[in-house]
Amino acid sequence: MLKLFQSIFGGGEARGRYPESLVEMAIERAVDGSDGRLRALSGYRKRLREPVIQAIDQVLAMVEALPAPVPAAVADYSNDLRLRALFVSPDHMREVLGNDPVLSAYREQAGAASAEPVFGLLLAERREKRGFGLELAGDTVQRDVAQTTVSFTGHRLVDISSDEEALRRELRRRAFDHLIALALARISEMKGERLELGHQRELLRAKLATLSRGGWSFDDKAKEGSDPAALQAELDGIEQQLAGLGKDVGILDGELDILAETLASADKQLWADVVELHLDRMNVKRAVSDESATTLRFGELHNAQGQSLVMLLVALKPDELPKRGSFSDNVARALAELGGR
Repeated sequence: MLKLFQSIFGGGEARGRYPESLVEMAIERAVDGSDGRLRALSGYRKRLREPVIQAIDQVLAMVEALPAPVPAAVADYSNDLRLRALFVSPDHMREVLGNDPVLSAYREQAGAASAEPVFGLLLAERREKRGFGLELAGDTVQRDVAQTTVSFTGHRLVDISSDEEALRRELRRRAFDHLIALALARISEMKGERLELGHQRELLRAKLATLSRGGWSFDDKAKEGSDPAALQAELDGIEQQLAGLGKDVGILDGELDILAETLASADKQLWADVVELHLDRMNVKRAVSDESATTLRFGELHNAQGQSLVMLLVALKPDELPKRGSFSDNVARALAELGGR
């Protein structure tokens, strides 16, 4: 039975030298995460072996390439240009991080506040808005000059961990699971005329939604306050319904092809690059030669569905962050954030 939060990675994996146990677990997790009925096909393990290895290669390469975590305490705000670009002010950073649902859940589970840092991946959406503003040319102020302002919204943390290695292990799990979820999304779109195939698509889409809420992606579909046990029970119910459907070899063979193709092209399904921005203190884009500009480099995550997210590994001090506010407090904060840029 598929376990939502179980990881196949134990830590210390080296690219190109994987124990057979890891490859086997990855194959079975790919099948469980897409459609467990694929086991009815003869040779499914052989067909998935190389694609799974390619997917593991990509996952490890992505996580290994992430720089060391950036200290994100209030005292670090003024010293790190990336934090100054991501957040309007130190207070804004404290409020956003303190109200993050994943960090709040971690703090509740951990109990009393600790002075020890915790580690997580900070994600945000980068937006660019064209408009007109003031420009200083020598001693002359020019008005209505075309400008592009960069803003960051939708800040969220994923995979809060007590140490950096545990964080990277969780990120490997999330990235591998995200590839499976991308395959499942493609499988659920398979066309068919028969009534039972339509019901199958509905179940597969419901399964994808449940996996997304359970953290099988980097987007914001994970619901605040989601009960892991309730999600697991929901997933188990969907699995039982899928198992009760017929095992049409032709349909399942097509599903297996999609799964293998998605994993084999992992570097085109989920990848990261570095975005270089030249910004002034107001987050307005400037030329490289402009003395008012500083050069910022962020990792940026992309997937085949066209989603992009700026990412930064951070080290946090939970004891200096405020506790999560009420619903009305969070609404007021969100409205203030929208007006702040």
